[in-house]
Amino acid sequence: MSAERHVLILGGTTEARRLAAELAADPALRVTSSLAGRVAEPRLPAGEVRIGGFGGPGGLARWLREQQVDALIDATHPFAGTISFNAAEAAADARVPLLALRRPGWVAGPGDRWTSVASLDEAARALPALGERVFLTTGRMGLAAFAHLEDMWFLVRSVDAPEPPVPARMETLLDRGPFTLDGERSLLRRHRIDVVVTKDSGGAATSAKLVAAREVGVPVVVVRRPCVPRGVREVADPGAAASWLRELLPQPRPFP
Repeated sequence: MSAERHVLILGGTTEARRLAAELAADPALRVTSSLAGRVAEPRLPAGEVRIGGFGGPGGLARWLREQQVDALIDATHPFAGTISFNAAEAAADARVPLLALRRPGWVAGPGDRWTSVASLDEAARALPALGERVFLTTGRMGLAAFAHLEDMWFLVRSVDAPEPPVPARMETLLDRGPFTLDGERSLLRRHRIDVVVTKDSGGAATSAKLVAAREVGVPVVVVRRPCVPRGVREVADPGAAASWLRELLPQPRPFP
């Protein structure tokens, strides 16, 4: 048996890549990052990488046992949803310690005109009362919820091109964060945006649009995060996740 301790990171986020880079610097650790494969050209983290699903919680539990994983860290996107529940079930089945690395959500401040909704369908229902030219930053998945709004114009920003069904009056902007405040200001002005739709992803990489909208009084429809498994320990940043792992898997040498 290898002396290395094996850590599986369910990744795809900025925080997951930062954590993988820190952990992979330790030769006593074998670090594997798992990506869902929804992005055509993902940013690959340090260490080993696998792409694709596990086949549900049973498949993930089997992989944890077969690969002799010592710790599992769920650092997926806040809206990944199902994978977090699969991770909790699989970790319990395989008896592997589990930690959730979840960035804090955004909080409205003075001057923000936010409408909080529970889903993309609810966001679509709220739009007609708020504006006509929509900056839609929820990614390429789920655009069908807005396809029936034929009188509205949409600017859709995503990493990869969306597939139908999509709104009839739509322009696509293929881009990847982080985004600058000046860039977001220019985008809102150039496209005459009067309402923004976003998911509460949290983090700084895509928050500039919220500041830009606040400055010009543009309302923002914010889709709340889905529920997460109860009883799973959570931390908010990669440093705290590394500290948890240091305590869980003590190393014979100082942790980097």
